[in-house]
Amino acid sequence: MQTLETLEITSGGNINAAVIWLHGLGADGHDFSGLVEELQLPGVRFILPHAPHRPVTINGGYMMRAWYDIFGLGIGTVQDETGIRASQAQIENLIATERQRDIKSERIVLAGFSQGGAIALHTGLRHPRRLAGILALSTYLPLRPALASEMNPANLDLPIFMAHGTFDNVISLDISQTSADMLKQHGYPLQWHEYPMAHSVCLEELADIRKFLCDILGLD
Repeated sequence: MQTLETLEITSGGNINAAVIWLHGLGADGHDFSGLVEELQLPGVRFILPHAPHRPVTINGGYMMRAWYDIFGLGIGTVQDETGIRASQAQIENLIATERQRDIKSERIVLAGFSQGGAIALHTGLRHPRRLAGILALSTYLPLRPALASEMNPANLDLPIFMAHGTFDNVISLDISQTSADMLKQHGYPLQWHEYPMAHSVCLEELADIRKFLCDILGLD
């Protein structure tokens, strides 16, 4: 299995928590480095991995960093299960690395934007040890039919923050809301947020993200 290259950012203090933050399609770990630095969370190590390069069907087979192939963005579109599960395994390796660095699993957050958020949701809900929470930004739940049989009891009460722009023309608000509704039906304690933005992150959302992370990690 290919080992992911990562960027790491800390704000000082004794490191006792980690946030693994996954970028969107065609970006890399540097895409959210500025946002992470603005959060100013002491004692937290942010790990921003770079997805492997792969051809992406929806973009004419062009090679770019991607967590999995995308065939279309409609609700009923076939999904790249092989690619999704391969990325899941790579993120599991990053979680294992943090545990080897003496970060308890319940102090590890999975976060991601767009395609990265989909992998954060997919991986976190299946992880066999209790995590701290999931940040899923401008995204959706992939492989939805498989969740009922694959969700892990260790994370049935996992706090989830989902946010979406009302003007998003890449991933529709309806697709994200449908995923959020399904997670609520399964009993997950999910926070849903909407912002007047496109496929992006806004200042109001950043403040809400910081509050969520402080709450679940017990930070001031």
